[in-house]
Amino acid sequence: MRIFGLIGYPLGHSFSQRYFTEKFSREGIDDCVYKLFPITSISEFDRLWEDNPDLCGLNVTIPYKEKVIPFLDHSTGVVQRSGACNCIKKTTRGLVGHNTDVIGFERSLRRRLRPAHRSALILGTGGAAKAVAFVLQESGIHYRFVSRNPSGLQLGYDALTKDVMETNTLIVNTTPVGMYPHQDEAPEIPYEMLSDAHYLFDLVYNPEVTRFLHYGKERGAITENGGDMLQIQAEESWAIWNEDQP
Repeated sequence: MRIFGLIGYPLGHSFSQRYFTEKFSREGIDDCVYKLFPITSISEFDRLWEDNPDLCGLNVTIPYKEKVIPFLDHSTGVVQRSGACNCIKKTTRGLVGHNTDVIGFERSLRRRLRPAHRSALILGTGGAAKAVAFVLQESGIHYRFVSRNPSGLQLGYDALTKDVMETNTLIVNTTPVGMYPHQDEAPEIPYEMLSDAHYLFDLVYNPEVTRFLHYGKERGAITENGGDMLQIQAEESWAIWNEDQP
C-alpha cells in the first residue's frame, strides 16, 4: 500500500485528504491511501518517514512550507527561488521538494485577471505568500506584502491609504483569516475603498465565499476563492508522485 499524506498543524478539516480519498475511490485506485500527519514541530519530520516506510509523498501546509526545506535532499528551482515547498516526493535520490502552489495559483489567477491588474497587495508573509509573490514576479506584476507586524518594505494594515488601495487593484489574501470555523472574520483592509476595478483572490476555500470576498462583491470587485487552486495543485502533486523518473 502506497501512503501519501499532509503535514501541518493544526490540520482540522483537510481538503487534501477528502480530495484524494474521493479520487482514489472514483478512479478505482485501491493501492493508495492519503493520511493526515498533524506534527506539532518540524523536528518530528525525519521520524515521520522512519515510522512510515511506505510513505511515498507528502503535501505540506501551514506552518511548515518554509521550515521543511532544510530537511530535503533536493529541491526544484521553483522551491529555491520562492523559498517555499508544499509537495515532497520520496525518490532513490532522497526527498525532493516541489511547489505546486505556484502552478495552482498561476492558473487560477489568470482566469479572471485583467490587463489593468498590474500592481498587487499580498496579505500575509508565510509560505503561501511566497508562492504568490513568485507568480506575480514572473508575471510582471508589482507587489507589496502587508503584515500585522511589518518589517523592511512591508506595509502595515494601517498604511493602506486611499492612494495605496487605488494603485493596487489586485489583492491576494494568503492568511487563514476568515477560514472555517472563524468565517465571521476578515483581513482588516479598508473595504470601503474597493471598486469594480479590484480583483480579490482568497486562498481560503472554506467557506466558499469568505467575508473578504463578500465585502469585495458588495463593492463590485472581481472575486475568486482558493478552491480551483487547491484542485490544480493536488493534481500536480499526484502527477509528480507518479512520474517514472527517480
